[in-house]
Amino acid sequence: MSRIMVTGGAGFIGSNFIRLLMKETDHEVCNLDALTYAGNLESLKDVEGNERYRFMRVDITEPAAVQEAFQAFQPDNVVHLAAESHVDRSVLDAGAFIKTNVLGTQVLLDAARQAGVQTFVHVSTDEVYGSLGETGKFREDSPIQPNSPYSASKAGSDFLVRAAHHTHGMDTRITRCSNNYGPYQFPEKLIPLMISHVLEDKQLPVYGDGKNIRDWIHVEDHNRAVLMVLEKGKPGEVYNIGGNSERQNIEVVRRILDALGKDESLIRFVKDRPGHDRRYAIDGSKIKKELGFEPQRSFEEGLLETVRWYQDNQEWCDRVRSGAYQNYFEEQYGERL
Repeated sequence: MSRIMVTGGAGFIGSNFIRLLMKETDHEVCNLDALTYAGNLESLKDVEGNERYRFMRVDITEPAAVQEAFQAFQPDNVVHLAAESHVDRSVLDAGAFIKTNVLGTQVLLDAARQAGVQTFVHVSTDEVYGSLGETGKFREDSPIQPNSPYSASKAGSDFLVRAAHHTHGMDTRITRCSNNYGPYQFPEKLIPLMISHVLEDKQLPVYGDGKNIRDWIHVEDHNRAVLMVLEKGKPGEVYNIGGNSERQNIEVVRRILDALGKDESLIRFVKDRPGHDRRYAIDGSKIKKELGFEPQRSFEEGLLETVRWYQDNQEWCDRVRSGAYQNYFEEQYGERL
């Protein structure tokens, strides 16, 4: 058993990662989260009260608060998921992305080094590689060529994590993953947005011609890979995590319509996003060969499960979209956000 600090644990991937740790390991877990708009503690209601779990509301860009949290919890390992992550928001205003993703990562690295943390796993994105043509896949040694403020900020954080290993000898490991989907995802992202709109018979806004291609992986598969990297990865290494499920965005939208018994008349093509990367694809051969990871869910199976989850949890979605979920912090901890 060890003590694992998970940053961004109230977010989509983070909350699912904590749930995995609580169900399948005996680690003690500290969830470090600032509870910005996408941080939702209601996603972790089922682990509240577990003696192995604790929550600390901390902004990772504040060194004193971060150091205090490290002193209080004394983590053996850190899994760093906290980030501003929505590309569209970064196009409108990059400031928060630079602050959280770049500065926040360095603050965490400094605190982890001072605290003698054993392993620091930094969860990044395939978007740092830029855009692919019609063929080829991103490898760990592919050039870093980010095309959006979001991906540029994540590339910056990757470089800081790399530098911490080479300069200070820290055991840092970087994962770069393809698009995640699954339960508890904030409904501004493609799949939950489309599901919620179809359930309400709203139009489905699709950028450009809808033929941008992404590689999709279920969040539980992704998190199992991250745990493997923590437990068996090598210091200083980068591991790509892919789902072997390339799909055009329009194909994903059509599958959601089919799953919910709706026709394509709801689709509305809108002006493309500035700098919209055309295609991502992950070469996951390294993590398969070295750590034995392969995704367990097919995209078709995982998408149907996800659609059903959003159908069964429409109250959760309504509270997220209305902002009412933020009241949970006050109810649980007696403080206002």
